[in-house]
Amino acid sequence: MTRLPLAVSALCAALVLGGCNYLPKVYKLDIQQGNVVTQEMVDKLKPGMTRAQVRYVLGTPLVQDAFHQNRWDYFYSLKKGTDGVAETRRLTLIFKDDVLQNVQGDVATRQDEPAPAPAADKPAS
Repeated sequence: MTRLPLAVSALCAALVLGGCNYLPKVYKLDIQQGNVVTQEMVDKLKPGMTRAQVRYVLGTPLVQDAFHQNRWDYFYSLKKGTDGVAETRRLTLIFKDDVLQNVQGDVATRQDEPAPAPAADKPAS
């Protein structure tokens, strides 16, 4: 007789604890760090732009190395709270005599992309 209430209590506890698996998950925020650099912003960069013009387009660089005065680095990281996957981007600008010379990094300028192949002329029918 004393085993029946104990068995029922154990069964109820197992059902209640098993139901905890289906509780909604805790909401986690997306974490953004660094400079947001879009493709449109990179497309505005042209060789020969001054530092002030580049700063106007992209904003203040995240890293200004004291040992490399002619190099600006822009970093961006986005970690999604839903799945924890991180997206990172890096953009490095090289200046010579305070004029933009080179753009390197994960975000390519449209000038760096190959031009589309010209359409073949169709013969007149």
